[in-house]
Amino acid sequence: MSTLTETEDPKAAGLKALAEQAGRELEGAPALDILRWAADTFGRRFCVTSSMEDAVVAHLASRAMPGVDVVFLDTGYHFPETIGTRDAVEAVMDVRVVTLTPRQTVAEQDAEYGPKLHDRDPDLCCRLRKVQPLEEGLKGYDAWATGLRRDESESRANTPVVGWDEKRRKVKISPIATWTQDDVEAYVAEHGVLTNPLLMDGYTSVGCAPCTRRVLEGEDARAGRWAGRSKTECGLHL
Repeated sequence: MSTLTETEDPKAAGLKALAEQAGRELEGAPALDILRWAADTFGRRFCVTSSMEDAVVAHLASRAMPGVDVVFLDTGYHFPETIGTRDAVEAVMDVRVVTLTPRQTVAEQDAEYGPKLHDRDPDLCCRLRKVQPLEEGLKGYDAWATGLRRDESESRANTPVVGWDEKRRKVKISPIATWTQDDVEAYVAEHGVLTNPLLMDGYTSVGCAPCTRRVLEGEDARAGRWAGRSKTECGLHL
């Protein structure tokens, strides 16, 4: 079945125009103001996504919109510390954690594709366990927020604070896009925000356990993801 273009889909066209205007007007605005705009504009059709590396954006969003949905992808390959962070966020913050799971369990995927697909075809594994579940899980929302920052890697250097997600036809909000790692750490310290314990154990970017290692001195923050491969993104933000 063919997909409607923006000119054929008035809602998508309107959202795209809104995203482009907001991206210009909110560039340089404080993260909390960007999230307040999102909450005022979209209400319950707005959510935050979190890898549970930390809960900074979830905490900010809970200030802008108490009870906000925080969407988490449980790939079946997470570190126990990541699942523990998710559970702690749900227990102590004014948010509603929505956990998404892939269509297949790890065992079912192994049976169909063979064990350790993440080693043989990490792009396919990410598509099955992250990209597809998120596309399904975001269907009830018009806008979603991420924790992307421009300083994390070259591929994220041009991240807009508000942009248009062409693939999913949704407004994509990155309220801390202009922040540095020092900004994140200062916010965590000021507000006592939950962070993944692995960040204190040499990890600077936390993904699935089989594809994440500690970062060496001098490496960029995402060097521990898919180390030794040209792959730098799981596909959620491409």
